[in-house]
Amino acid sequence: MAGKGPAAAAGVLLVTANVGSLFDDPENLQKNWLREFYQVVHAHKPHFMALHCQEFGGKNYEASMSHVDKFVKELLSSDAMKDYNRARVYLDENYKSQEHFTALGSFYFLHESLKNIYQFDFKAKKYKKVTGKEIYSDTLESTPMLEKEKFPQDYFPECKWSRKGFIRTRWCITDCAFDLVNIHLFHDASNLIAWETSPSVYSGIRHKALGYVLDRIIDQRFEKVSYFVFGDFNFRLDAKAVVETLCAKATMQTVRAADTNEVVKLIFRESDNDRKVMLQLEKKLFDYFNQDVFRDNNGTALLEFDRELSVFKDRLYELDISFPPSYPYSEDSSQGKQYMNTRCPAWCDRILMSHSAKELILKSENDEKIVIYDHIGPNVCMGDHKPVFLSFRIAAGAGKPIANVHKCCVVQ
Repeated sequence: MAGKGPAAAAGVLLVTANVGSLFDDPENLQKNWLREFYQVVHAHKPHFMALHCQEFGGKNYEASMSHVDKFVKELLSSDAMKDYNRARVYLDENYKSQEHFTALGSFYFLHESLKNIYQFDFKAKKYKKVTGKEIYSDTLESTPMLEKEKFPQDYFPECKWSRKGFIRTRWCITDCAFDLVNIHLFHDASNLIAWETSPSVYSGIRHKALGYVLDRIIDQRFEKVSYFVFGDFNFRLDAKAVVETLCAKATMQTVRAADTNEVVKLIFRESDNDRKVMLQLEKKLFDYFNQDVFRDNNGTALLEFDRELSVFKDRLYELDISFPPSYPYSEDSSQGKQYMNTRCPAWCDRILMSHSAKELILKSENDEKIVIYDHIGPNVCMGDHKPVFLSFRIAAGAGKPIANVHKCCVVQ
């Protein structure tokens, strides 16, 4: 793809990766992660690439700062990225600000052959030509080239330290304007609470937060453009339906705390077969006896329980998923395919888009397989999340409305 003249279609690669694990065990995990990431870049050779990271710096952010710097330098200066002569990096490093800190990191790389590319200045309300490599960190609130927000604390009151939020940037390439939104939504705090109702209370919280973001990016302040929202949505399978299906013929034993009578564990046993334990469920334990069900045929049998996006079907589109659940993988560097038994595996990491963006990427000018939606590092430990990518092409001028051509040429 890369290397063609600017009038040709531009190859685009979007990647989302929750990278928290990489900073908790940098010696073992970062090298593998970068190698697999570079292989995808090399295979698809995009002109424009966006890498959206969540949990940048890991759980112990302050202690990981040197690892963060090293990771960023490696991405910007590695031999694998030498043809990308322009870059923009936005790192939310202001961990001392509880009200603003999101731990999001957004990286954008531009191939040397890409001539006409502009980024939107939200303050000046105009596009500016992108040159050189620039890193913005610490206080992103004052950067006019993006919008950043942390979700209000009352969205998820049981988690006081939550860093969930979003960062939005807007780009124009080959006369086509679009927003790229890096997002991190709320997790499931307890497996026991998640399985009580269908949909779960946590699903409702994510629904509210995602709705907030979508309303924000199509409000009246700026011209409406196509958008891609990609990150760690923390979408989970409908736990109640999954457990009832996996343990349809099992009997359930409830274990309560002696002092409070609170349910602390559920044990599902086969009715016969020596009452073999099929599933043990605790706040942070989801121990199912047969992990193959999550991996066989890329976990396709479980997709019917992946229901959180259905609420947004009028606003968001996703290509068919043909890769296994992206979380929670073992963080043991020798266990590339193994899931941890902390949560029910789920497709947390996704690349979603507006319906106008769908039209943009599916209007290809020839019939080769242009659009690819997949995960990175299927056989390698990439941390507890496998990164997910979308590769496609944008034809020159594909985003131009018939009556109102984007004024990307009127820039500074």
